[in-house]
Amino acid sequence: MLRQISEDVRANLKDRLRELRDAIRQNRHDSAGEASHDIAGNLPPFPGRSLLGHAASAVDEALTIAESFVPHSRPLKVDGTTVKSLRTYFPQGDEDRQIGGERQFRRDMYYLTRAVLAGYGIDNPRVHEASFSAVHAAMRKRHADLLAGATAETASTDQVAAACAALLVECLNHRPVQPGEIGTGPATAGDRSLDIRCLAPVVLACGLATKADGTPEPDILEIAVLAAEVREDRIRQACAQTNAVQELTPVLATLLAHLT
Repeated sequence: MLRQISEDVRANLKDRLRELRDAIRQNRHDSAGEASHDIAGNLPPFPGRSLLGHAASAVDEALTIAESFVPHSRPLKVDGTTVKSLRTYFPQGDEDRQIGGERQFRRDMYYLTRAVLAGYGIDNPRVHEASFSAVHAAMRKRHADLLAGATAETASTDQVAAACAALLVECLNHRPVQPGEIGTGPATAGDRSLDIRCLAPVVLACGLATKADGTPEPDILEIAVLAAEVREDRIRQACAQTNAVQELTPVLATLLAHLT
């Protein structure tokens, strides 16, 4: 229990530090960021204002240098090989294995989501890693039966699709991509268009990796993005239903069957 609390604190701390780093970068003296994001944006012109920008630049550069000396687990390249199967993310076994699966899940989901958003031309999106921790916990608590079926050695396409449908629904519920903070204009609480566009491919890629039951191909993520775009309207309609998991399952099952 204490180790899990420690992991949650770690994920939240990383999110807060990323937000601080983003704020610093937006206020560099050479930044092209919008005035609405400027720390001094609401202040009248004053002689020392430019000094704030240069100070932000100096802090940003110092942090960049410091990062180069600190070991971290950021993947060198984010592509289809970054995606793992449901068996990796939701392993059976003792607490150490489960915590390891959760750590791998939130790290991979964070970078994969950012990669998909970058593919749509959205730079420096605000994605909360801690939200993926909550998704992982929700899957274990609410969908243990679906996970058991999908992670079995003899799992069928329908069983994998059902677990992936639940995973997408939980991701949408916890909204790891923060609305209105990624340069696309304000978003309402009920607007899930962007969430579906970036999260559905990641979940589908996870399903493909589960079906492959081995090292996924580098183009799995790209294939998942294209496939999700083709069925985006159908996925969106299913997500809007009260029984979203049940409605999503056949949609994802069809995609998994055609792509494997």
